[in-house]
Amino acid sequence: MSVTNTEPALTGRPPLQRRRRSRRVERGSGFPWILPTLILSVGFIYYCVGYTGVISLYDWNGVGPTATPVGLANYSRLIRDDVVLLTLWHTGIYVAVTFIVEAVLGFAFAAMLHSNVRLGIVYKVLVFCPVIIAPAVMAPVFRQIYAADGALNELLGALNLGVFAQPWLAQSSTALGVIILIGIWERTGLYFILYYAAMSQVDHGTIEAAWLDGAGNIRVLWSIVRPSVAGTTIALFVLQAIYTLKLFDVPFLVSQGGPSFSTEFLGTYIYRQGITQAHVGYAAALSIALLAIALALTLGLNLRRRKEGSS
Repeated sequence: MSVTNTEPALTGRPPLQRRRRSRRVERGSGFPWILPTLILSVGFIYYCVGYTGVISLYDWNGVGPTATPVGLANYSRLIRDDVVLLTLWHTGIYVAVTFIVEAVLGFAFAAMLHSNVRLGIVYKVLVFCPVIIAPAVMAPVFRQIYAADGALNELLGALNLGVFAQPWLAQSSTALGVIILIGIWERTGLYFILYYAAMSQVDHGTIEAAWLDGAGNIRVLWSIVRPSVAGTTIALFVLQAIYTLKLFDVPFLVSQGGPSFSTEFLGTYIYRQGITQAHVGYAAALSIALLAIALALTLGLNLRRRKEGSS
């Protein structure tokens, strides 16, 4: 008479269900690891965005106990506001000029410092230093340089070029140009460091083959290196556009958006409406509009990049 053993085997592979359970225990859940970031994102960022959207539907000074519901009146006012259109115009000019100049300079510096340059580390530090200097530290220096009796006009006078001296920050025709120059000085180092990293990934064998075929350095940079770092260029453009949309520190600290709104950007105008003039509901509507523009720009560029990649 044979007896069938119904006990699980003590040796050999465990049953499939037990193996799956043990794998789940070993791997654990990733949720606890993302929970702090999730709380931070939902509890602070998204909650604040939602609360700003609610405030944009009210006429409120930010401190009073009551707020008057106005529906979409703040958004209707936004569309008719000439200063808003002016800030968007300034944003477009700033993005176009700074991106082109910073991309050219950053690409050139990265290419030069990839060659055998003596004291290359010193040049890298000098180019990148403006990126890490707080605008609040440099703003008084720039105000002194570009003042009517500042260092720049004194230098022009010493060079017998006093005819070119201008009240750079006190007139609408030159104030925006000064803000753009400061932005170029401030962020060229970021372009340089990202282009430098991207160029490090370019296949050196392809470059050597181009040299053997008789291509010069300029041709190699234009035909091989430039297409290889195209992804970095697109990413830099997106970053530059988003940075400009929320630009506040340099225009506010150097020129306070003036004169006559000539250096006003969305960031400074939101501050002017919400803090200086206590139109908190309208400032909230401006903030939501800024967020919508930034999201639309980012999504549009990403969709275009995907179409180009699939074609």
